[in-house]
Amino acid sequence: MLLALLAALALLPGASARADGGAEADAPVRLVIATAGLTWEDIDAESTPTLQCLADRSGGGAMNTTSTTVVSTKRQGLETLHTGYRGLAEEAPRTSGIPTPPTDQWEQLPGEVTETDDPAAVAGALQDGDVVELIAPSVPDHDDPSREQALTELDGAVAAALEELGGCEATGLPRTLLVSVAATDPEHPEEVERTGAVASRTVGLQVAMDTALPGQALTSGATKQTGVVMITDVVATVLSSHDASADGLIPGQPFRGTDSDDAQQLAWDRSEAARLVDAATVPALGSWLALGVIGLVIVLVPALARRRCLAAVGRALAAVAPLALPVGLCASLVPWWRADSPTLALAGVVWGGCALLSVLVLAGPWRRSRFGPVGVSAALVAGIILAESAVGSRLQLSSPLGAQPISGGRFYGLSNHLFGMVLAAAMMALLCLFTAVRTPRARVLWTVGVGLAVAAVCVAPSMGADFGSGLATVPAFGLLALLVSGIRLRVWHVLALGVGGAAAVLSVSFLDWLRPPEDRTHLGRFIDELLSGELLSVIVRKLAQNIAMATGYWALALVLVLAVLASIAILMPRRLRWRRLAALDAAQPVAHRVRIALVVGAWVGYAVNDTGPVLIAAMLGIWLALLPPTLPDPLPAGRTTEQRV
Repeated sequence: MLLALLAALALLPGASARADGGAEADAPVRLVIATAGLTWEDIDAESTPTLQCLADRSGGGAMNTTSTTVVSTKRQGLETLHTGYRGLAEEAPRTSGIPTPPTDQWEQLPGEVTETDDPAAVAGALQDGDVVELIAPSVPDHDDPSREQALTELDGAVAAALEELGGCEATGLPRTLLVSVAATDPEHPEEVERTGAVASRTVGLQVAMDTALPGQALTSGATKQTGVVMITDVVATVLSSHDASADGLIPGQPFRGTDSDDAQQLAWDRSEAARLVDAATVPALGSWLALGVIGLVIVLVPALARRRCLAAVGRALAAVAPLALPVGLCASLVPWWRADSPTLALAGVVWGGCALLSVLVLAGPWRRSRFGPVGVSAALVAGIILAESAVGSRLQLSSPLGAQPISGGRFYGLSNHLFGMVLAAAMMALLCLFTAVRTPRARVLWTVGVGLAVAAVCVAPSMGADFGSGLATVPAFGLLALLVSGIRLRVWHVLALGVGGAAAVLSVSFLDWLRPPEDRTHLGRFIDELLSGELLSVIVRKLAQNIAMATGYWALALVLVLAVLASIAILMPRRLRWRRLAALDAAQPVAHRVRIALVVGAWVGYAVNDTGPVLIAAMLGIWLALLPPTLPDPLPAGRTTEQRV
């Protein structure tokens, strides 16, 4: 049944529902103008008239230029334009997946390619039918006093190149791409690539224009987001426009255009939100999550938890604290980045959304049960995150906890930290539900139903498009269904769940692979890698990334240690004398079974994902917030017998 459901979802026109369903231009790319450090806020009719003219007759998008180093440089970007892989092949770590030695994909073009830094040479080269790459002047960091002059020089160079072709507004202007290939062009690129020593403002989305898609917002099959493309898409665009194929696999997809009321404004919005979100996230989310910390202190300190009214307040605060996570994910519903104080505006959005959801959590008839508010809160966390992915990941771009286009890791679907939240919240919601639903049959049906819903959204290419989540979801919910059914668990049950999860994910991946390359997601591209003989290198690369996260970031390493200890502790509360958790198990034996499934799902998810530590941290955070409010009240002072209520 799971295979049939996922197969049906894989065949839905989900890719066309996303932004990449627009039109791809037919005209061959003849001129590629490459600069560095140019952002959309730099372009205006007064200071850069030629760039503004070119933008007005082009499709526009904000372009990710991240590389294998913290800050991308022009040297890296120019190589990426030709290889289709981010970074310098000779300096990239072996786990990056960049082919070494690099392949110049432009050699697959039918004509000659001319590379020049002289604008006056462009017209002559184009007359010979060549593709011309013009290396234009770069723009320094915003804090550099020479930036204004550099923008003038760049505008002049573009004007000089286009003037020989009839001018920016000429109807016969050949198809031209203008792309800012990197965030910076330092005097000593090796030092920046080694240390990332550059002003933080330099890191941002860059400008991309395509004259073949006038007035449209650029997107691609790699981002599936309106107004956002990747630098790796440029070489795919050039090749596709000449009906040429890459030598081997490349990650990029051709530029496509989607209708937009104001493509330049959208590109600016994407860039500005991406630039501001990191600094605004901690104050905005942290201010609400602080209420949960207060609630947990009240609930966990026996002297405070014994005071009935105060304990009720603590449980309420702890229950509503995680609501900041899904609200933050969907915060781009309001353009907070346009405010005079973006951080304050984002905090207002988070507090307003959380306040509305808190009314639902605390005011419904379920408030009479200790498990009711916690269960509703958990259901909202999981449901909102899944719903956002199910409708095409429209809201999470540049939102707190959402996909960050500057990092370029994932632009749509469920990232590992989001899947960790979904799995943890869904398990907690089921635990709370099982305190009211007590028959094995009903519990199994609820578990299977929730598991199917989670698996469908996580794995469907039109929704979550997450390979690893399917491998963890089926064993986790399948194991819970067996545990609550009363059936004696056997080894072959566990093996069957693992095989079933793998079969489901591979089946959907194959169906995704049957679609056109520009419509495929991570799932279909995995089949490409499998067929090209790169499976082993993919597995090694992902394992290496998982290990590198644990060993390279002390905070994540600490989280993993705490997660191991917590996983052991919550499974044996009696031996560790966690009296309140043991009392919960005595009153609600199903709670222990849910925790077993949770621990299995957590560590399977860690093993099959390249950012497993982040997944574990997300799951741990959800349960640290929501488990304490469900615990029985502490025993009165002086009593040592176990409470069973």
